[in-house]
Amino acid sequence: MTTRMAALLLLRRLAAGGAVPRLQQPCACLATAAARHDAPETVGEESGGPDKGNKNRWMELPPFAPVDAAAAAARAIFRGEGGDENEGSSNSTAIRWVRRCCPQLPASLVQKLFRLRKVKKNAVTADTSSTDASAENFRLRRVSAKDHLVPGDTLFLPVNIQESSVAEKTRKFDNRNEIEFLRSLEIYKDNAIIVVNKPPGMPVQGGVGIKNSIDVLAPMFEENSSDAPRLVHRLDRDCSGVLVLGRTQLSASILHAIFREKTADALADGTQQVLQRKYIALVMGTPRHPKGLLSAPLAKVLLQDGKSERLTVRAGPNTTSVQDALTEYRVIESCPEGFTWLELFPLTGRKHQLRVHCAEVLGTPIVGDYKYGRQAHQNWTPLPVPRTVDQELLRKRRLPFGLVLGGGSIAEEQPQLHLHCKQMMLPDISAGVKGLQSEDTDHDFSGLEKLSFVAPLPPHMRLSWEVLKSVKK
Repeated sequence: MTTRMAALLLLRRLAAGGAVPRLQQPCACLATAAARHDAPETVGEESGGPDKGNKNRWMELPPFAPVDAAAAAARAIFRGEGGDENEGSSNSTAIRWVRRCCPQLPASLVQKLFRLRKVKKNAVTADTSSTDASAENFRLRRVSAKDHLVPGDTLFLPVNIQESSVAEKTRKFDNRNEIEFLRSLEIYKDNAIIVVNKPPGMPVQGGVGIKNSIDVLAPMFEENSSDAPRLVHRLDRDCSGVLVLGRTQLSASILHAIFREKTADALADGTQQVLQRKYIALVMGTPRHPKGLLSAPLAKVLLQDGKSERLTVRAGPNTTSVQDALTEYRVIESCPEGFTWLELFPLTGRKHQLRVHCAEVLGTPIVGDYKYGRQAHQNWTPLPVPRTVDQELLRKRRLPFGLVLGGGSIAEEQPQLHLHCKQMMLPDISAGVKGLQSEDTDHDFSGLEKLSFVAPLPPHMRLSWEVLKSVKK
């Protein structure tokens, strides 16, 4: 049986809720059945045994064992080629293993645990002081979401995670104004995906001090459904535009594979066929060339003794996690006041990629980007608003979740980030899922129709466009 056929059968089983590889010990039983460890950093014989009064207890997940998942199968299908023995490696990350072990935990809660460094991994060492030759010490260390696991690795979660899960799941979403506002953001919806126009200022993921984020509020998009939509990619908090969510586990897995493949294909041959994204940005200054391809690796710089970080294209002694990054750009229009409208096409999907490439490679930081263009904003001078501008663009309104509509254009003292995901093109995931559920085993997914989603500019960018257009006249 070919790899393509095996991948197809795997996805069909998942689509039908049938026999896919499953864990023998579900997370729901871990709180009572799994071993609980008391010391936050060291457990085992060295710790002197359990201390029933210690609150820092851990529950143990099953040891990691590589299992092909729908994402690996989707990759083989949508690339239209055979897989290889390393195809399942993308499923070996710590966050994927936690999700597989604990399917009942909300995705937002799992992501929060990793951000708060609450997930640990065992580091096994032989106990040479023990008379038992098989004795081992288990020392727990922090693990990040994208860390890759090897067979036998064991992850540990806080034992009170079950209580947190119940609290997160029992949160009631019954405010009609909030529900109607969130659903008003929808651009497109079918059986597999939901596409929204994310407003600026709304975080995609939760974290410290963040109560309302799209991953937490996702159940509001569904009516009488216990299966909340899942995030498959991210936009920065102050960025706006097209954001896609998967409505089912299967569609989310396929979308994850597509977003990963976009980066892999771009790095391999510079092409991008499965996924296309177009951003609009207003930058300070003018690029030397009207269009081009930016190829500049991004490196992480730790600041304040590791308490914060930023990305840069200049690798140095304090940089870590260097990743290749590719961005195509095209000048839309240059303005007399030193501003330029750009189209940006990210060929890879790195954190803050467009912001860093604009600021450090092109030398034209994005308006409102105070992280990577702070120096350029030191002598900021607002532009006057023309009398002919639509008054609706000047009106400020308070929205649910603490958002404010209006304000933040280049006519203000402190403009908002002028970066917007204007358009995204994806294969028709819903049609692909329907094909998997049919009896025909000879599907050609390379012929799936491409869907195009377009999000209108937010008010502050539309007002900036009108201001610059009036100056040019």
